Amino acid sequence: MTPEQALVESISQAQGAFSIVVLTKDRLIAARDPHGFRPLTLGRLGDAYIVTSETCALDLIDAEWVRDIEPGEVFIVGPEGTKSIHPFPPAQLAHCVFEHVYFARPDSYVFGKSVNEVRTELGRRLAQEQPADADVVVPVPDSGVCAATGFAEMSGVPLQMGLIRNHYVGRTFIEPHQSIRHFGVRVKLNPVKSILQGRRVVLVDDSIVRGTTSRKIVRMVRAAGASEVHMRISCPPTVSPCFYGVDTPQKSELIGATHSIEEIRQFIGADSVGYLSLEGMLDAVGPGKRSYCTSCYTGRYPVAVPSNQSNYLQLALKEVE
Repeated sequence: MTPEQALVESISQAQGAFSIVVLTKDRLIAARDPHGFRPLTLGRLGDAYIVTSETCALDLIDAEWVRDIEPGEVFIVGPEGTKSIHPFPPAQLAHCVFEHVYFARPDSYVFGKSVNEVRTELGRRLAQEQPADADVVVPVPDSGVCAATGFAEMSGVPLQMGLIRNHYVGRTFIEPHQSIRHFGVRVKLNPVKSILQGRRVVLVDDSIVRGTTSRKIVRMVRAAGASEVHMRISCPPTVSPCFYGVDTPQKSELIGATHSIEEIRQFIGADSVGYLSLEGMLDAVGPGKRSYCTSCYTGRYPVAVPSNQSNYLQLALKEVE
């Protein structure tokens, strides 16, 4: 049995999200699940083929983008050349929309679209759906910058960098303990008082997960002298966990699943809170919007997940151990 045959036989027994790259002594094999949840890109540098999750990695080494590995495709590079096969039954496309909202880098092209352009359009539509009387638009860096740019462009309210990020600190929403997340926010961001003091501020961020980070940021901006703080989010409320590769918390920890918009506003201490609608988010993605997975916003999963999520997570942890 060849390595690619072994790989196909193995992953034929799996359901869900996977983008796999295997390197053997004499060949490279790349495979993507039939739903296309996660991106996988083929590039070339001279005679060498490159497979990466995002196109920005190709830019780093001056490689040429060739194409995306297609959903359900197995691409093989070996001594005999290249070969592409589609051994899996076709399935409903379910590209992860959260790649565009937050997960991917803005200098990448994901699912054939510029992440920067999609995020900027999310901000434009957010300004149309959730306007605010304000003096300044302030992005929550770095993930809120593109959407804040679109919000400012559409609303006519100037954008200024009222929060400065320390780039030596990682993503706080995936930290496992609340005490670590709180400390991470304090180290990660610092307010610019000369921009915030005495002004009505629109804070633009990509999402609110637990709400604890947003609460800390709102307090920070108020402490810097802002007269009003309006939180605007460039996606719908996150109401369900992801089982396809994004490390979101359990449903009981998601503030959007357990609180109303007004309760969220009260919890984070903002003067107002506004989310982009589901349809607005999908319209920002553009053509092919119905090929996206939106399970974290709708609770509708394209691939069935265990009904008892707690048991599922315990089993997953046991398998890792």
